[in-house]
Amino acid sequence: MTDPIRIVVADDHPIVRDGLVAVLSTQPDFEVVGDAATGPQTIQRVTALKPDVVLLDIEMPELDGVETLKRLRELDPNLRAIVFTAFDTDDRILQAVQAGAQGYLLKGVPRDEIFGAVRAVHAGGALLQPVVASKLLRRFGQDQPDALSDRELEVLHLLARGLTNKEIAAELVITERTAKFHVSAILSKLGAGNRTEAVRFAAQRGLVDL
Repeated sequence: MTDPIRIVVADDHPIVRDGLVAVLSTQPDFEVVGDAATGPQTIQRVTALKPDVVLLDIEMPELDGVETLKRLRELDPNLRAIVFTAFDTDDRILQAVQAGAQGYLLKGVPRDEIFGAVRAVHAGGALLQPVVASKLLRRFGQDQPDALSDRELEVLHLLARGLTNKEIAAELVITERTAKFHVSAILSKLGAGNRTEAVRFAAQRGLVDL
């Protein structure tokens, strides 16, 4: 018989935490070895108990789940963690995955999905709910736009200076229609709704200096 998967549950809501412990304990191949209500408490429990999988919420007092996860991964780069939370915003999902979460589940999922996530992550895999995966892919799509051509980069720098299409055309010795085409392509690639937004997005990505 194989050893059970040892789990630590971290959530600041006692009812949620107790419920998770109870649900996980129904599985013969799971053993909940500890629980925690705060970030520092989670770090202490995980360091002392060395579980196979950590199930933690993002919003916890004193130290949130993302920062807690970062610190745990610094202590143990092989840590296996699943974020289990009510927060489904793109930013929070991205932060959790970047911090090292191998799984991200939204509260309210069927218990079988929780069991499957624990087993998958313990086995060295990763598991994201379809709704979470789609948000993450969309966010990566925004953060990594299609590469701008050399000419588009030139136009982008002129946009950042506040030049109009006509002024851009004169500066680059091209037609105003061609300048307008390049501006439209830049907006599309950056996912921007207007020129101002395009310049702001470009500055955030280090393409231009404001």
